[in-house]
Amino acid sequence: MAVGDGSLSLLAVSAFPDWLRATHLLNVLFLTLLARSGLEILSSFPKLYWDDHCAHGTEVLKLTRKPVPTGRLTIGLEEEESWSPLLALPGRRNLGLGRHWHFAAVIAWIATGAVYVVLLFAAGEWRRLVPSSWSIFPDALDAALTYLSLDVPAPGEPYNGLQQLVYFSIVFGLAPLTIASGAAMSPGLIGRFPGFVRLFGGKQRARTIHFACLAGFVLFTVSHTALVALHGLRGRLGEILLGAADAEHAVAVALVVLAAIVTLNVVATVGSLRSPRRAQRALDVLVAPLQHVLSRTLVSQQRYDRALVTPRHRINGFPPKGEPYERLRADSFASWQLEVGGLVERPLRLALDDLRRLEPSTQVVTHNCIQGWTGVAKWTGVPLARVLELCGPLPAARFVVFHALDDKADTPDAIEPGAGLFYETIELAVARHPQALLAYEMNGEPLAVEHGAPLRLRLENQLGFKMVKWLRAIELVDDVAQIGAGHGGWKEDHVYFGSPAAI
Repeated sequence: MAVGDGSLSLLAVSAFPDWLRATHLLNVLFLTLLARSGLEILSSFPKLYWDDHCAHGTEVLKLTRKPVPTGRLTIGLEEEESWSPLLALPGRRNLGLGRHWHFAAVIAWIATGAVYVVLLFAAGEWRRLVPSSWSIFPDALDAALTYLSLDVPAPGEPYNGLQQLVYFSIVFGLAPLTIASGAAMSPGLIGRFPGFVRLFGGKQRARTIHFACLAGFVLFTVSHTALVALHGLRGRLGEILLGAADAEHAVAVALVVLAAIVTLNVVATVGSLRSPRRAQRALDVLVAPLQHVLSRTLVSQQRYDRALVTPRHRINGFPPKGEPYERLRADSFASWQLEVGGLVERPLRLALDDLRRLEPSTQVVTHNCIQGWTGVAKWTGVPLARVLELCGPLPAARFVVFHALDDKADTPDAIEPGAGLFYETIELAVARHPQALLAYEMNGEPLAVEHGAPLRLRLENQLGFKMVKWLRAIELVDDVAQIGAGHGGWKEDHVYFGSPAAI
């Protein structure tokens, strides 16, 4: 990450090398994309908490006036907001595309920052930012008092003390904290490195800190721009844009650069809203390979204490409606059977009692909804790897498809568009992870209807939408192209979510 200067003396030639000026401009572009796509993600669950239980009424900050319905079963999707494309990227309740833009932008931003930091030390430019004497603190205080008196401090070498401390804190403090708190929201990293997430006090605290980092960048941008103007707008813009403090056309060039950044944001927004699938495919060039690697390699090792279980676990998705599911509920799912077929040596039909007779496994883990909320629960069931062992996948099998009993036609379009029985797919390698579980109990009790009775999938390195509830069948296939619309699941087909979901 690069920062500009607001205090250099008016030299004919800027002290900024070309690579620093280039990374500075790229940084501005990527930060606008990050901020706007981050707001799109936030709009899906516009509430911030300080603990992972996400209990109603305990919000640290609530950015919505939408009331939570009472007197009936409510789901997380009813808390979504639809923010304007003028603010969010792309706006209008497009969480899937917002995530794609955010992850693509963060990859580019981190790459730019890495180049900047490497060259900063390789070229000896780090002396601009890194304080070398304790005297910087009284110098910074003097500069602050001068600004408060509406005067301009004398230029430093090249910064005054306050500027140097602020720029150093942004580059080596706020930026790393933003990256680390963002990583602490990844279900793959939460699963594989639960100790790392505990450094923040849990995912929700990391999420709140991440939002505070956004506010920090906004505050820095406003104050930094004001100081640039205060110290001589044309000279400062000339140094950072054209490499010459006395550049005659610096302001005009700055306006052109600003217009270009705005134009790119407009193109990104309009293109995503008009051609969402095309935008998703373009962004997947950067995003999908990382998601695939993390999904395969980050094997969950969560082992939380039973005392940490969330008192009232949130839910998403309305239970199945209609006579077939009601008949299953009426006999306590005694007539229900799980079908296992496709590319297997031995097709299976397993009743709930058959699954209970297999050696059970129990895990206390954090559930990570793609909207942003969390909950800790104790799940008991049979490892998915054990069922795969019983059916014997054929060599051609590469993916596992999970078919559910719920028809999305029963969900109002205002909450979730689309129709048809729900399904999701995962790679066979992910299905063999130790904490990939077919759960029939939650917190020591038979699975409740709202949580997926009689059987649901648990994948502790993935986001919640991959963990299919109300399971009816498992199918092993060699390709997902013929399943639904061919994008890897119901959510992927209808709302442009990414198929692997480790971040």
